[in-house]
Parts: sequence; structure tokens; C-alpha cells
Amino acid sequence: MNEKVSLAAKLALIDDQWRPRIVAAYNENKVVLVKVQGDFVWHKHDDTDDLFLVISGRLLVDLRDRTVELGPGELFVVPRGVEHRPRALQETEVLLIEPMGTRNTGDADSDRTAPEEWI
Repeated sequence: MNEKVSLAAKLALIDDQWRPRIVAAYNENKVVLVKVQGDFVWHKHDDTDDLFLVISGRLLVDLRDRTVELGPGELFVVPRGVEHRPRALQETEVLLIEPMGTRNTGDADSDRTAPEEWI
């Protein structure tokens, strides 16, 4: 990949929720955009941390002992092995960075498990 990526243009192509799309890759990692609203599933990633960067809206990241609230321009890293559940009361746009092959639902089997897909 040797072209710049417009996050706004890529987000404009996404019309569904909880279905992440890859917009770039580097060093075996993927840069992913996703629109979310409502509750996701409780899950964890045993082999990787989970980075959430809010582009617009508000994201709540529930942990078993607290909830972290993120607004635009804020990020939070869930350490590997920590159970969490992202959720949003309104449509929220999020950027994630994670290793290629990482399942969006981690260890949870769910109808929200999405294939890796480029946009």
C-alpha cells in the first residue's frame, strides 16, 4: 500500500454496524474502521491488546470492574486477556489497530463475528 487513506471517505462507504473494514496494513497489523451502536458481546483476546480510537460519537468500553467512556480523539487499550464489551448509545465511528487474523469477537462465538474485509 502506497496511497494515502481518507478516513472520512472510507467511513462514508460503511452503512452497517459492528462489521469492521480494513483500510490499511503494516507490519502484520491491520488498521480497521467500524461504525457501532448498541451493545457488542463480552469477549477477550488472549494473544493481543485491543486498541480503540474514537473518531466521532461516544464509545463505552465495559470492563468487569468499570466502564471507560471515550469521546472523539480519545483512545483506550484493553490489555490482552481482559474481558470487555464495547457499546455505544448513538452511532459511533471507531478506528482499531490489531494483528491480522484477530477475530473481532475474540474468544466469543457470536452472530457478530465478521470476516476480515478490505474497503
